[in-house]
Amino acid sequence: MALDAPAGPPQLFRRYFRVPAHPVKADERQMSDGVSGKPLTNRRHRWRRILKLSSHTHSLITPVCFFSLIFLAILPASILRAQDSHFHNAPPSSSQLKNRYAGKPAAIAAGSRLYDVNCASCHGMGGRGTGNIPALSQGASQSAPDGEVFWFITTGSVANGMPSWTGMSEQERWQLVAYLKSLQNSTNAVRTESLPTSVTPVKTNAPPPPTPFEDFRYEEPGKARKITAQDLPAPYATAAANNGPRVVARPPDAWPKAPAGFSVQQYATGLDNPRLLRTAPNGDIFLAESSSGKIRVFRGITREGKPEQAGTFATDLNQPYGIAFYPPGDNPQWVYVGDTDAVVRFPYQNGDWKASTPAQHIADLPHGGGHWTRDIQFTNDGKKMFVAVGSASNVDDPDTTKSENHRADILEFDPDGSGMQVYAYGIRNAGGGLAINPKTGELWCSVNERDGLGDNLVPDYITHVEQGGFYGWPWWYIGGHQDPRHVGKHPELRDKVVVPDVLLQPHNASLEMTFYEGMLFPADSQGDIFASEHGSWNRSVRAGYEVIRVPLHQTGRASGEYQDFLTGFVVDNGHVWGRPVGITVAHDGSLLVSDDGSNSIWRISYAGPHGQNREPGKAGPDSKKASK
Repeated sequence: MALDAPAGPPQLFRRYFRVPAHPVKADERQMSDGVSGKPLTNRRHRWRRILKLSSHTHSLITPVCFFSLIFLAILPASILRAQDSHFHNAPPSSSQLKNRYAGKPAAIAAGSRLYDVNCASCHGMGGRGTGNIPALSQGASQSAPDGEVFWFITTGSVANGMPSWTGMSEQERWQLVAYLKSLQNSTNAVRTESLPTSVTPVKTNAPPPPTPFEDFRYEEPGKARKITAQDLPAPYATAAANNGPRVVARPPDAWPKAPAGFSVQQYATGLDNPRLLRTAPNGDIFLAESSSGKIRVFRGITREGKPEQAGTFATDLNQPYGIAFYPPGDNPQWVYVGDTDAVVRFPYQNGDWKASTPAQHIADLPHGGGHWTRDIQFTNDGKKMFVAVGSASNVDDPDTTKSENHRADILEFDPDGSGMQVYAYGIRNAGGGLAINPKTGELWCSVNERDGLGDNLVPDYITHVEQGGFYGWPWWYIGGHQDPRHVGKHPELRDKVVVPDVLLQPHNASLEMTFYEGMLFPADSQGDIFASEHGSWNRSVRAGYEVIRVPLHQTGRASGEYQDFLTGFVVDNGHVWGRPVGITVAHDGSLLVSDDGSNSIWRISYAGPHGQNREPGKAGPDSKKASK
């Protein structure tokens, strides 16, 4: 698939609704329109924009570091050349500007301090990225001449939420460029011991959010919540916020909080940007360390809640995230990995500790800026593979945006990478979490919705996925609510928007989800969903930074409510020490949660309402009793 291929005539409507597939050969790397079998060159009205906030709100967002649009710029060079030969349309003369501070330790140190104050909350310590914001150590921000980057810092791009930084002195802007360039190809982990430690919590004096919306001050394990489409405020009821977290070292008295009867242990520490977790059929735990391009593996659990063994299964991957074992069942032959630009696989049998061959390429994926995580799942019968690909932007109009080609979709493939189809669309970013309900076989997803419309819009969500379903992005959201940035567009789609099953707090950044099939938790947890909420940046008072439980009531169906389950990762409205990402059920029935704030994995087990030890496999009491 060529993302920079010339756009052809729109083929919107037959593309919107799934019809019988006409597979294409794996080596063609194209997608069929599902009707004629011909490849599409202009896949419906597709969509780009990198956290691009409405011009109605850009003046309300402060401070925003210049790297906010370098997020947009981290694209493969071939795609950038197709759009413009200069960094963000910088004038050719800017490339001749020289940075007299380049490579000078004092200037780099000064630039580092500027970055920490203005940029680290969104882009991570050391420019390593955070959440769906990529690292700054590679891509266009590194390949562009210093002068073009300096020009962009100075000029800005107001329409994209990027202010001009003329408020900084010229020297400071050049120092910032020097620091950015010093990050080139840096893959060293930012260890927790290097994070700030002396943080005194500051009380948040903001008024409580309107019901049913909440923020970190009101998160409490076991507390139930429910948001409906009728609860949504009007767009811009509050200003859009830029409130990214400053990650600090875990305070000595801080520990994740679970409902009564549950205990929390630190399973693994010293990890490098730990992301998605998956449990192999034999009980081994696979972990994607996305920044360093590794898949780690852990085996066993000691009495102290630590792994008995730890190793590295594969290296040299390209921002790996999704992990899936194939075929489904007890005896897989392959482990598939979702890199940011491709699906690859390794031969695998239960107990394999290290990949025996290099990665085998299966399918190309849309990539280049924006949401970079690619989760993978297989149908229970193993006949189809699902891959979630998030949008390249916040809310760009796909009618005019080529870089959104095949983005904001859940794609369907044959296991060999052929026969690519769109299974569901208008899903801004489900790349953080796909799951198959083991009882019903339904596909479910965990979704990051759009930003820039205020504190309480648009809710993130968890939902089962309807084949051929349209979920609204970018023109509509949560049923018939039109995004004000696209007023009047596609009225014919209003009544086709699927309302998700469970609406979450807006900007929660919902990531990996799993169905609980263990036998350690209380009996009424069977079949329920547990999901990691990475935490907000676009809310004036932060929300998320927790694990939630979605009751399915032993029916496989959600009724809209969810519960706080694991909290305690927030210090105050400016600082957090933990950010949940991955989640999986261990072989003994405990729950494992990866945390890319503290670079660790947490283990949650259940001992009963009075703390008595229980053996795995014995059903516990009702969770309401356990939480008393």
